Amino acid sequence: MLAGIVRSALTTYSRSWLPSQAVVRAMSSSSPYTSLAISHPADSITHVELNRPEKRNAMNKAFWSEMVDCFNAIAEDPDCRVVVVSGAGRMFTAGIDLMDMASNLLQPEGDDTARIAWNLRKFIVKYQETFSVIEKCPKPVVVAVHGACVGGGVDLITACDIRLCTQDAWFQVKEVDIGLAADVGTLQRLPKVIGSRSLVNELALTARKMFADEAKTSGLVSRVFEDKDTMMAAALEMAGEIAGRSPVAVQGTKVNLVYSRDHSVAEGLDYMANWNMSMIQTQDVMKSAQASMEKKSPKTIPFSKL
Repeated sequence: MLAGIVRSALTTYSRSWLPSQAVVRAMSSSSPYTSLAISHPADSITHVELNRPEKRNAMNKAFWSEMVDCFNAIAEDPDCRVVVVSGAGRMFTAGIDLMDMASNLLQPEGDDTARIAWNLRKFIVKYQETFSVIEKCPKPVVVAVHGACVGGGVDLITACDIRLCTQDAWFQVKEVDIGLAADVGTLQRLPKVIGSRSLVNELALTARKMFADEAKTSGLVSRVFEDKDTMMAAALEMAGEIAGRSPVAVQGTKVNLVYSRDHSVAEGLDYMANWNMSMIQTQDVMKSAQASMEKKSPKTIPFSKL
């Protein structure tokens, strides 16, 4: 049965996904982004694709600001309920584009140690926002990884809500190999994603590669797929399931999951009570209950935009 579902989803993917990607490529000259390709493969779903395949989707200067602009726009877009993130070409991302970023990293502004440090801190904090904006976005984000996910790629995916990968995917916290400690999210989020602190320490301190099977057993990803096409079909199907639910319920769930991760149970419960004392008054509750009694899918309900 599962194989049939995947084949069906893949057929849908093959028919409806590829044309929209072709349109995105054709319109790239008018896109506001140079490192990202944005498409809408289905109702209420936005696809954000890292789009520097000739550079292995390495993260250049434009990428760091464009991701912030992109996810801030998505957060305010009432037509978007779910986001899928993936990478174009042979791999998800090779991480930071060191050649493009060298001037910022190696030649910071300032004429003494204090001023150089002050400007470096501003630079680091600005770049941390590139991935924090994903976490702050109330729309659930499903990330689909194929091939390599190196350095900044791990920072990116740990800020996402659901992580999928292909059998050929591998992950590497690369920063110690280039002489620095990861500073835009991996060291803060990865320990909360993977249950073993020892494993997190090992990955961060040795820069060894973690392959798909280990990523699955450790909890870094929830599902592993044979190839990219199958993974993207499943990602779209999953996004469609999420998008079919009440946006009040879905976005409230994400906000409270993120809050509860960083607070005590008591604090999380208090925040949830404050949240739902207003949100539970939505008509979506009655609509969902009615559909349930009639044994209908929530996806049949015409929820209004949020």
